[in-house]
Amino acid sequence: MKLMHLSDLHLGKRVNEFSMIEDQKFILKAILSIINDEKPDGIMVAGDVYDRSIPTEDAMKLWDEFLIRLADKKIPVFAISGNHDSVIRFADHGALVETTGIHLAPQYDGNVKKCVMEDENGQFNIYMLPFIKPANVRALFPDEEINDYTDACRVAINHMGVDTNERNILIAHQMIVGSARCDSEDVSVGGLDGVDVSVFDAFDYVALGHLHGPQHIGRETVRYSGTPLKYSFSEKDHKKSVTIVEFGAKGDIRINEVPLKPMHDLREIKGTYDELMNKKNYEGTATDDYIHAVLTDENDVIDAMAKLRVVYPNIMKLSYENKRTKTQQVVTDVEDVERKTPIELFDEFYEKQNNQKMSDEQRKFVLEQIEAIWEE
Repeated sequence: MKLMHLSDLHLGKRVNEFSMIEDQKFILKAILSIINDEKPDGIMVAGDVYDRSIPTEDAMKLWDEFLIRLADKKIPVFAISGNHDSVIRFADHGALVETTGIHLAPQYDGNVKKCVMEDENGQFNIYMLPFIKPANVRALFPDEEINDYTDACRVAINHMGVDTNERNILIAHQMIVGSARCDSEDVSVGGLDGVDVSVFDAFDYVALGHLHGPQHIGRETVRYSGTPLKYSFSEKDHKKSVTIVEFGAKGDIRINEVPLKPMHDLREIKGTYDELMNKKNYEGTATDDYIHAVLTDENDVIDAMAKLRVVYPNIMKLSYENKRTKTQQVVTDVEDVERKTPIELFDEFYEKQNNQKMSDEQRKFVLEQIEAIWEE
């Protein structure tokens, strides 16, 4: 059994006010070409198909065309909604398209859509869990203790009735604690939305969406496939790919990343204005890529963006790096703040202010307030 793992298409996205729709058309054609070569038995799409809950007409058309091409090839699709998608719009007419082999996860109601496939090694189960929040799960299981995202996923998985003697895959869209993030993702300060990877122990493979860099967490078989395109300059060094997963008998899993080449790369160039305007300095590289130009001139260049656009028509961003900007930088150690959860930060603040720790009752109250604010 061979499956392709995709996620975070973000169809309709704009980057620095540049529409990415033509780049997305190009990359989906490239993915279809890889599908022709790899001949997978199914395609897993782990959420954030669209960039916003009310997608543009072009974005909806592009997704429809992609699904039609896959349906024509008789390749099953298993797709869930992410935090950027409207789960109700995403799964609209889900029962109708099911007849074409397109499986769209409905809104989470305490049950998780399960698709069963068969191969020479027997039954193969694919569980499709859309993006969930603690409040959603708590409303469905009021008797369960659900304080955070880890609890929410644990409860949802416990109610799936997974038989660990069989081969099981989970498609999910959550932020896993310890994963590497970048600027283009929606994440909470202090990792409030983080999920402990141990909640996925029942599954042989976890096809994750939400984070834009391809990576595995904890074990090789809990993976983010990453976005097919770069969506911020914090992703400039990413190697974008699609993930191909081959399943043999129970415990036999082989993973391969097939690289994707974009229509326009997204990269950073640095130098003086004269150096950047001299094309010879960048021979062999495409000047129509999406560019962040970092000028090292000590004095600002008048109308630099417009002038640079003559050579780099798709320049997205301009900044300076010189003695003046370096002296303006404020050195702050934010790593500690980003690593800690909001409740840990509040614990420290309370103790410094009151010379004593919060009581259990106070801590519970603060947790409830933090979660209520986060949900809003």
